[in-house]
Amino acid sequence: QVQLVESGGELVQTGGSLRLSCSASTGTIRPYHMGWLRQAPGKEREFVASIDRGGSGTNYADSVKGRFTISRDNAKNTMSLQMNSLKREETGVYYCAAKTILTGSYQDWGQGTQVTVSS
Repeated sequence: QVQLVESGGELVQTGGSLRLSCSASTGTIRPYHMGWLRQAPGKEREFVASIDRGGSGTNYADSVKGRFTISRDNAKNTMSLQMNSLKREETGVYYCAAKTILTGSYQDWGQGTQVTVSS
């Protein structure tokens, strides 16, 4: 089990950029496949991006391809999400999550960080 803490969420204007970080307060992210998911107000949580435990394989939701980049540094026990050209509809709480099986469900979650994109 790993305890995850997100940071970096804030208010940003449409078209702006943010970099979210996820660190492990206890445990190590090294053995885990990691991901970012988000939940907009009144909507279900949705997948944003994922990265495998080695960092060589990434996957993105179609809506963020070409604008978001997920990365990880296992030595520093952190994962990041660089978000560019943000849209208003991407406002929400962003969560980092970890899983042990690539095709399985995420089992460990952070508390989330709020991203607000204003027009």
